[in-house]
Parts: sequence; C-alpha cells; structure tokens
Amino acid sequence: MNWYLKVIKEHYADFNGRARREEYWMFTLFNFIFSIVISLIFTGIGFAIDVPAIAAITYVYTLALLIPSLAVLVRRLHDVGKSGWFFLISLIPLIGPIYILVLLCTDSENGTNKWGDNPKAPSNREIDAIGKE
Repeated sequence: MNWYLKVIKEHYADFNGRARREEYWMFTLFNFIFSIVISLIFTGIGFAIDVPAIAAITYVYTLALLIPSLAVLVRRLHDVGKSGWFFLISLIPLIGPIYILVLLCTDSENGTNKWGDNPKAPSNREIDAIGKE
C-alpha cells in the first residue's frame, strides 16, 4: 500500500527518474483492486437506487489515475534502460504487449543510467520514510 501512496502523493505526474519493479507492480495491483471495488460498489448502488449514472464515478477514478499510471510505467521503463516512449510498442499486436510485459518484469539496470540512480541501491530506501514526516 505504501508504494501505491508514494506514486499518488510524491510522483503523481513525475515522468523523470526510475521506478523499481516492486513500485510498479504494487501500484498496479492496488490500482486494479481499487478499480474493481469502486466499480462494483458504485454500479451496485446505481442500480439499487435506479440511478445508473452514479456508476460514472468509476470513470472519474480511472481518469484521475491515468497520469500517475503512465508516469510509473515510464519510470519503470527508465529503470530497465529504455525510453518512456517504448510503451508505444504495446500498440503492435500480440508481440508488443508481450515485449512490454517482459520489460516490466526485467530487473533494474545496475548502477546509474541516464535517468538516475538505481532505486534498489541500499542507500536509496526512500519508501521507509513515507508516513514518518
């Protein structure tokens, strides 16, 4: 949950830097869970009170998290040494999404690359500082 909050609070529209695998996948997991829960709750409420338009809250959540989702994806691609524009490869049928999935599952580049320091370095434990301000 800390990774999800970190992306929302600190890196909402930050396309610079690097994001480790754990940050990307934990954000994606919690975003998926929250999307399903919000969709089920508000669709159910909308049909129960006969106002199906209330299900539009699901779209508001999706639009609100579009930018941070893209930002963490771009930072994850930076972490494996690729430009953020590589996400456009996913538009190639069949091969593109598989290649992007492989990149998203690949370990970080060791050391510093042109997008910054390795977030997995022992000196880079910023997640431990979240919530201690």
